[in-house]
Amino acid sequence: MTLHEKILDHISNRDMLGLKSTLAEVEELEFLDAFYDLSDEAQVIAFRLLTKDKALSIFEELDTEEQQNLLRSFTGERAIEFVNEMAPDDRVKLLDELPANVAKKLIASLSPEERAVTNILMGYEPETAGRIMTTEYISLRKEMTVEQALEKVSLQAEDKETVYTLFVTDVFRKLEGVLTLKGLLIAKGTRGKTIGKTDGNTLVGDIMSKNAISVFTDTDQEEVARILQELDLLAIPVVDREERLVGIVTIDDAIDILEEEATEDILDHAGLAGTSTNESDRSEVLIHGSLWEILKVRLPILLITLALGMVSGLVIDSFESTLEAIVGVAVFIPMVMGMGGNIGTQSSTIFIRGFVLGHIKINEFAKPFLKNIGVGLAIGALAGLLAGTVAWLWQGMPNDIPALGLAVGVAMMISMTTASLLGYLVPYLLIKMNLDQAAGSAPIITTLKDIMALTIYFVCVTLFLGKFG
Repeated sequence: MTLHEKILDHISNRDMLGLKSTLAEVEELEFLDAFYDLSDEAQVIAFRLLTKDKALSIFEELDTEEQQNLLRSFTGERAIEFVNEMAPDDRVKLLDELPANVAKKLIASLSPEERAVTNILMGYEPETAGRIMTTEYISLRKEMTVEQALEKVSLQAEDKETVYTLFVTDVFRKLEGVLTLKGLLIAKGTRGKTIGKTDGNTLVGDIMSKNAISVFTDTDQEEVARILQELDLLAIPVVDREERLVGIVTIDDAIDILEEEATEDILDHAGLAGTSTNESDRSEVLIHGSLWEILKVRLPILLITLALGMVSGLVIDSFESTLEAIVGVAVFIPMVMGMGGNIGTQSSTIFIRGFVLGHIKINEFAKPFLKNIGVGLAIGALAGLLAGTVAWLWQGMPNDIPALGLAVGVAMMISMTTASLLGYLVPYLLIKMNLDQAAGSAPIITTLKDIMALTIYFVCVTLFLGKFG
């Protein structure tokens, strides 16, 4: 039986002792995998039977929406205990999502020390390094010996977010350098044996890196996440305008940020804009909202595409005589439209992902744009050659004149190149116009590509069949 099945079996048989015993043996990741498949009631029952330490550790890994659901099931004291023991950055993230009156009540119930830290973090602007950083880091002094530094790490490790990256400051908390736990251990030597000329009396200042990369408290959280990702850092120091170390942002927070930003852009790309700037709010409205709330989000985009779809019908109607004269022309309409739509959607997805991850910058758009056109032309030429050959062999014209094959091949090449161009250009223009909610809306862009592909195809058919037919 899977853990999910075991939990449900224990609950259905009201075997709480058995369930508690089962949960005591499972790993946190295994529990998380099973947790999201449980009903709300089963989630609460299972979570309440976890040991305190395991419950807190798992609670910090849950989505904010799941955290809120569990908090509502706790008694007041239990909720306060959980929030008080959370890491400061995770606590602030949760409080940001709670109703103001609930958040205020929880903040007031925190210990004085935790309340002070929380208020400091919540004083920074949302979506900045200051808001997402944690103050649970280990700082050293360059005058410390390696032996003293390791002793401090050993004493503080249990209460800190990370011990793998250590930060060196002066007496005024100004950042002077950074080093790793591995570096300290190498300097100390293995099992008390020195390596090279280093030993326990070596100073931290002698082995630290003085070129510490840092960000300011007002740096955008997405930029912080990109720096961590691009430089493969486990943590990055956050400093104020006086270069004083005030916190750190860790790689796990960076991953969460990039996932959230990517999800938001994907939802906008799919035309599901306008629900809320918060991902969980969007999902809540689209899944559990009233019929009217759902229609307000989804219907406008689809009505626009319906109108544009009628334009596609007008294009076909204007070339009705061509279709009646040569039946084979209609056979390749879906292929030309489909391939244009495919490469256009492919290009717009590549653009959105590149923009989200920082590989494409709006103020440096020309180079990737031109390269994408070249790629679209190359792919379009190859696809056009193949499609044109198939069209000629399958629906060949009298006297083996490859008129239809030429029309299909050239139309394929032009429509795919143009669609690839639009895949980059449309979301770029919408972003430049500050129309982020509709940026790259897939239904609208796909319909525009259909109109474009039909027009190009029928023009090519008219030109080539008129010349060779």
